[in-house]
Amino acid sequence: MSHPPSLRERAVTSADGTTIAYRTTGDGPGLILVGGTLRTCDDYLPLAHGLAGSFTVHVVERRGRGASGPQGPHYTLADDVEDVLAVQAETGARLAFGHSYGGLALLETARTHPVFERIVAWEPGVPVAPVPTGWIPRYRELLAAGDPYGAFACFIRGSGGAPAFMTKVPGWYLRLVLRMAFHGEAWRRMLPLLECNAAEHEQIAAQHGRLAGFADVSATVLLLCGGRSKAAHRAEFATLSEVLPHATLETLPGLNHLSPSERKAAPAIAGRALRFFL
Repeated sequence: MSHPPSLRERAVTSADGTTIAYRTTGDGPGLILVGGTLRTCDDYLPLAHGLAGSFTVHVVERRGRGASGPQGPHYTLADDVEDVLAVQAETGARLAFGHSYGGLALLETARTHPVFERIVAWEPGVPVAPVPTGWIPRYRELLAAGDPYGAFACFIRGSGGAPAFMTKVPGWYLRLVLRMAFHGEAWRRMLPLLECNAAEHEQIAAQHGRLAGFADVSATVLLLCGGRSKAAHRAEFATLSEVLPHATLETLPGLNHLSPSERKAAPAIAGRALRFFL
């Protein structure tokens, strides 16, 4: 039985003094991997290991997670850009993979600083249409009241990303379903990220109206989306691919928005990314 490549724990200091931890595995040209909302570095290790046979993969622990520093009260997307730039300067990596919010952070980095040659972005959080935020005040109230499952239910019902049936069931029933579906180690990792979730969705919403600016991205980009993701969302990625000057859009059948952080999907996604990067 083959064993996963070893991991090296590393850290850099971002522009505002915040510590940004990252884990390094593999050998070869440098590749930075940036994850999404409600996910930690641990969620992307299977994907990183799938890439590590050809690349030195640096998996960023975004601020607000693990050994990295907090988001802070004045957090914006620009902080993530500075964090990515700090890791890039330390590692010299010219390739990158971003998932969801991490894809937005990478594309914004590439828009303002041409440090990457090639980027894979899995369903990046670049808004084409307005992003719902009306759920956020109640979400924060529930978190403050010590009801994380209630807050999570509020997020699912209000954010627009969940299957339609979840928005129609009674709140008490959805809370019960979430208690059964989210527990154990995965839930313990997610709990401290619930406050970050609200701040990051506010930042996604704040990017609406800025789509045309991504025409400044000089890197070659492979936009990937899952065949099981909502058709409306896939249409938004098609719009983004038309704005990016050097982009290709592909759909991977049977996968969804969360697939890069799921062990079972890692081999297929790593295989497609390797063909693009090599």
